[in-house]
This record gives sequence, C-alpha cells and structure tokens, in this order.
Amino acid sequence: MARPLVTEAMGLLDQIVVEIHTAMDRLRKGDLGDLKDGVRVIRDLRAALQIVFEERAKVAKLKEDGGGGGGERALDLDAARVEIGRRLARLRDAGDG
Repeated sequence: MARPLVTEAMGLLDQIVVEIHTAMDRLRKGDLGDLKDGVRVIRDLRAALQIVFEERAKVAKLKEDGGGGGGERALDLDAARVEIGRRLARLRDAGDG
C-alpha cells in the first residue's frame, strides 16, 4: 500500500524537477522582465529545489524503512505541490511581464 505512494511521490518530484529546469533555462536565456524579477525568481527556484530535495530525502527514508510509518515522518506532498506550484506560477508571471 505504501509502495505505490512512494512511487507516485518520486514521479511527482521528478516532474517538478523538470519544470524547475525549464524555468532555469528561461532564466539563462534572459527570458525575464527586469533584474529585480530575476533575483526573485532565482531565490524562488532555489527554495523550490530545496523543497524537492527535502521531499526526496523523506521518500528515500520511507523506502529504507519499508514504506511504513506516519505521524511526523509522513510526506506532505500536498503542501509541497502547492508551494512549488505557487513559486512556478510566480516565475511564469515574471516571464510574461
């Protein structure tokens, strides 16, 4: 039962990394409005990557533990998804301006 959750979590994190890499490519190409937006976007991308790395570490720990557990150790994928989605939306908005 927990194994599909771990697999789903890893798949979601992989998709998020692809989106972050796409955003970073846009940044490298100068696809932003002004320097202020660029600095904010870089900060947001770093924070989003940190969230992904933290969640991946939690998933790896779940795999090591056999997928069991709960309580404080449970993955908060919904919160991570919302936060990363919010940051990516800000990045898209900055690129459109």
